[in-house]
Amino acid sequence: MTELLLGPLLRHVDATSATIWVETDGPCEARISEAHARTFEVAGHHYALVVLTGLEPGRSTPYEVRLDGEVVWPEPDGDFPPSRIRTLQPGDPRFRLVFGSCRKPREQDALGPDALAAYAHRMAALDEAEWPESLLLLGDQVYADETTDATQEWLATRRDTTQPPGNEVADFEEYCHLYSEAWCDPAVRWLLSTVPTSMIFDDHDVRDDWNTSQAWREQMARTSWWRERIRGALVSYWVYQHLGNLGTRELAGDDLYQRVSTSGEDNAELLREFADRADQEADGAKGTRWSYRRDFGPVRLLVIDSRAGRILEGGQRSMIGDEEFRWIEQQASGEFDHLLIGTSLPWLLPTALSAAQSVNERLCARPGLVGRASEWFRQLVDLEHWPAFRASFERLAELVARVADDGPASVSVLSGDVHHAYVAQAEIPGGTAAPVHQLTCSPVHNTVPWYMNRLFRAGWARSLTGVSEWLARRTGVPPAPLSWHCVSGPHFGNAVMELDVDGRTATATLLRADPGDDEEPIRLV
Repeated sequence: MTELLLGPLLRHVDATSATIWVETDGPCEARISEAHARTFEVAGHHYALVVLTGLEPGRSTPYEVRLDGEVVWPEPDGDFPPSRIRTLQPGDPRFRLVFGSCRKPREQDALGPDALAAYAHRMAALDEAEWPESLLLLGDQVYADETTDATQEWLATRRDTTQPPGNEVADFEEYCHLYSEAWCDPAVRWLLSTVPTSMIFDDHDVRDDWNTSQAWREQMARTSWWRERIRGALVSYWVYQHLGNLGTRELAGDDLYQRVSTSGEDNAELLREFADRADQEADGAKGTRWSYRRDFGPVRLLVIDSRAGRILEGGQRSMIGDEEFRWIEQQASGEFDHLLIGTSLPWLLPTALSAAQSVNERLCARPGLVGRASEWFRQLVDLEHWPAFRASFERLAELVARVADDGPASVSVLSGDVHHAYVAQAEIPGGTAAPVHQLTCSPVHNTVPWYMNRLFRAGWARSLTGVSEWLARRTGVPPAPLSWHCVSGPHFGNAVMELDVDGRTATATLLRADPGDDEEPIRLV
């Protein structure tokens, strides 16, 4: 009998269709209701993405997963309600999204309670009408460079971990192990089977500081192990995360997915070639687009790849290439009440830290010792957020200001990465019709050193901001095209954030993993 190894993961859901992803221990037919799909193979691993169409809008339907006719999900005697597909109801003004980032496996108890597992237990006790319509995971779904003790023991059975890359993962097979470890927790597994989930990578899905600069890329290229590592990272991301971000029409028009899902062969070599191309700096149509758009009634979610598509060669420095940015600007126009821009890295950092990152970018471009020291410092303390790509920061500011003045009730940028949570409100010269907020929530299950806790708090102080802005002027950094201030936070500890929309009203609430520590709702509109 074929076994279900991982999943089911409920991924893309709209009013009439849904996709559900599974990993199995062998080739088989996966069936959910009347929909079915044959598994496809990658390096001896077997996956299926079952596409359900013709669903009734506004319905909640429990489902089973059958492999070659045998029911493998739900598991018998489970502690959670049945997994369900809940299609959207056109015209429904209400919508709830929950988001967060940076989740290490739950076995690492020293990190405190897992906020995603805690949320699953909380959700299971609620009436279904209170369940979220969407879950957004904003990076560091797996930690390829910071593995658990159990994974390190397993790695030692495969290869000599005294040789590079040591206890970091090396290839696709080891990435498969990471995803299994990350998503096997019963509570999280049920949550992912029930709430439609979108994802985007951040650096630890590949390696700390991934694509922070051209110097970093050259440093990695000189190692003996990097090429196979980046192949494994991008192939596994495509299989485990990216495919589920695509809707049914996008899947039908995706040539690579159509080839892989119908080849009847092991697709490892085809996807390795794809990963090699995707790793090269790409500008929109020339490369792979990991960014995507989702529409949820009155809400548009636009998720931006702020990692893989960076432009770094030839003295250029851009978070996103021109063609990709034009695509993002096109997707940000249309009819919606609320625009959510998802990017793993915060756009609006604590004010002093934002200016410092722009200063560092200028200094890194200088020749000689100053440039080398600044690059060393950049990599040491992770100065690689949007303000460290100042031209891209300003272009995003222009886009946000234009959209916020064009009819929606709110514009919010959703981010993670920085291992604390806060809400900042932007003030754009001349004002905008809609408020603009930065919503940051991290980590889901991780920690931050005590000294970073103090630095993040100090980052909002007027005195330190004044020093950073003085340094910015001294190094030729132009004034920021907007200002912003913190309206809630910083908050520390494992958490997720809920964003509730009701018509043209939006409210954000931070939910900590520790019982009784929920924050008061923060009204955005």
